[in-house]
Amino acid sequence: MTSEHPQNLWRHSHRTTSNPIPLSAGEEADLLVIGGGFTGCAAALEAAKEGARVVVLEGRTIGHGGSGRNVGLVNAGLWLPPDEIGAKLGQEAGTRLIDTLSDAPDLVFRLIEHYGISCEATRNGTLHLAHAPSGLRDLQSRFRQGNRSGAPLQLLDAAETARRTGSRAFFGGLFDPRAGTVQPLGYCRGLAQAARSHGARIFENTLVRAIRHDGTVWTAEANDRQVRAPALLLATNAYADGIAGAPAREFVPVHFSQFATAPLPEARRRHILPGGEGCWDTDLVMSSIRVDRDGRVIVGGVGNAEGPGGIVHRNWAERKLAQIYPELAGTPFEHAWSGAIAMTADHLPKVLSFGPAALSVFGYSGRGIGPGTVFGTRAARALLFGEIDGLPVPVTDRYSERFKSPRTAFTEAGAMLMHGLRPAPFAGARAPTASKPKT
Repeated sequence: MTSEHPQNLWRHSHRTTSNPIPLSAGEEADLLVIGGGFTGCAAALEAAKEGARVVVLEGRTIGHGGSGRNVGLVNAGLWLPPDEIGAKLGQEAGTRLIDTLSDAPDLVFRLIEHYGISCEATRNGTLHLAHAPSGLRDLQSRFRQGNRSGAPLQLLDAAETARRTGSRAFFGGLFDPRAGTVQPLGYCRGLAQAARSHGARIFENTLVRAIRHDGTVWTAEANDRQVRAPALLLATNAYADGIAGAPAREFVPVHFSQFATAPLPEARRRHILPGGEGCWDTDLVMSSIRVDRDGRVIVGGVGNAEGPGGIVHRNWAERKLAQIYPELAGTPFEHAWSGAIAMTADHLPKVLSFGPAALSVFGYSGRGIGPGTVFGTRAARALLFGEIDGLPVPVTDRYSERFKSPRTAFTEAGAMLMHGLRPAPFAGARAPTASKPKT
């Protein structure tokens, strides 16, 4: 996929023009950031705001990777429920991560407001939707765990879920009022522009070939030029190209694809997510649904729409749209695009120390906007001011994943199988009434 792939809705709808500047001369910095996504741009903004000399090197254009292909949900946490986070990290570290990411939407929307970032920001919450009775039981468990950890979640019955989504396809929902939606590429580029306003030097179309430490500073080689800095942040996440001297890619790349209709007439879209919430469901092969500023309905699901199974995933998306909104059956998609997610085996983000004053941050497992902004901001402070304790998770000096390529292939094959086998929906499906909503 090229950096300006025309099928990516976010590149089509983000109307701010940019003039990418590649690295053409040697540079000196206090902090060198490799990767221009949410993490790298948030780190650059925080460091430049504090008066540091910052250089960002992006191999393509800002937001080229997962940040510019994201669903756009600004969530207040990870995919894992709180009890599992505590079990995996330990209670103290788990509570710190939960509390830190609970405030992530506050940071995101505060930055958007402060810097006037144009990104269709809507803070009306998100909906986690029960696709089946088993999904509703999962949501009930998440509701109990979340409220126990201080999250202001609301458990919705089928009727209230139908009112909020405009669909009778779900058995209930879990509403998180802390969350919201953005146009993700607009947000990422807005972070970059904010960093530039504080003096950060951001170079695009600048593919880093090698990094090395000479005992004093880090040197990155790109475009036949060198950038030198005492501190280095590797923020390439799932889009890490081969960089000599960098740690190996220790995550499983998993693709997620999205399909967007043309803008719907007001009469047709009025009842579809009238509150503007972004949604995802409880299905084993997860899917998402949201509406953008112009009234496009966007359906997403695990799988690579640009790979061999592309037609399978597109056909599934057409059936999924008709299942959720029978009145939209047959509505064509105008945009289809895919992005890679860096999944870790335990579904927890990682902060890897791989040399003097050098950190690699990766593994958001599908939750990039809030965590990426928080981790990038905290990583900058850790590298510049030694605030290691401020990082949301403990730093590790080694991390590895087993069977990465087979697991990527298995996930894609599973998504193709599930998407290919799912029967066509029947119109008028109605979820049974659940219990009274809890708040």
